[in-house]
Amino acid sequence: MNTLLQINASIHAEQGQSSQLAQRFVDAWSARRPHARIIHRDVGRDPVPHLSAERFAAFLAPPQARSAAQRAITDYSDALIAELRQADLVVLGLPMYNFGLPSQLKAYFDHVARAGETFRYTAQGPVGLLSGKSAYVFAARGGYYAGTPLDTQSRYVRDFLHFVGIDEVKFVYAEGLAVSPESKASGLADAVAQIEQLAA
Repeated sequence: MNTLLQINASIHAEQGQSSQLAQRFVDAWSARRPHARIIHRDVGRDPVPHLSAERFAAFLAPPQARSAAQRAITDYSDALIAELRQADLVVLGLPMYNFGLPSQLKAYFDHVARAGETFRYTAQGPVGLLSGKSAYVFAARGGYYAGTPLDTQSRYVRDFLHFVGIDEVKFVYAEGLAVSPESKASGLADAVAQIEQLAA
């Protein structure tokens, strides 16, 4: 693996627990791979615009028929997709807000899921075009949700990554962070132990 794309989604930027866990992994991973390239994308600090009818129409318009405004929209999306294409490993810092993922991350997903670019439709169903990559997801939660019906994040993120062709996905959970100081310490310690194993 030569290129890592780190995507942080916390509204607290690098101060978010999910961002800190992701950064801890990236630091350990890159220390063992000094020649690797790291690409940073913080959708909490630098939000991707939410999908609108105007933006969706730009994606659907034939390239030669796009207006200047539509070209600017697709150029922005193309830049996000280019980062994904270059990455061998995607690292996602994922906080949980009200049982779901941050809307900023959903907006990012909406801009990188484009037919003919990151997936294509076939008679047998959609086929992802970003194969050969892995993803590590560092999920921070105030309560305990992993493995329960309230964890709507994990299935959604896994399904989305599969949709664009990324099938090797591993989750590291830090849970109970808002329950008590003891549960926070325990949850973070468990996540850090897993990070050390993954980064080796």
